[in-house]
Amino acid sequence: MLRWMAKAKVHGLTITQAELYYAGSLTLDSDLMAAADLLPEECVQIVNLANGERLETYLIPGEGGSGIVCLNGPAARLGAVGDKIHVISYAMLDELEARQSQMVVVRVDDLNRPVKVKRGEQAGDDT
Repeated sequence: MLRWMAKAKVHGLTITQAELYYAGSLTLDSDLMAAADLLPEECVQIVNLANGERLETYLIPGEGGSGIVCLNGPAARLGAVGDKIHVISYAMLDELEARQSQMVVVRVDDLNRPVKVKRGEQAGDDT
């Protein structure tokens, strides 16, 4: 049996751009991608705290240290600059992998810079 497990979350991002006339995806600061172990073209879910929208798309690396969080293509209609979002990645794991898996959570400041990285049981702790 395979289990669909949360692998990583970048928590509390602020949308900095929305580009409607683009093929689609989420451009994300490559430093944030590295902190959360996310790869270019990896499938992610975006959860918008401002309007409750959820969508799936893929990642495009943005300039490291820029803080860019840009909704591209149709996704641009599901969020506005200034909205707070979470970006979540999932993985299909077998039973043993699922039981050993430790999700990583990257929390960011208001400029989308990583301020805290936690793994495993501590990941859900807000302290």
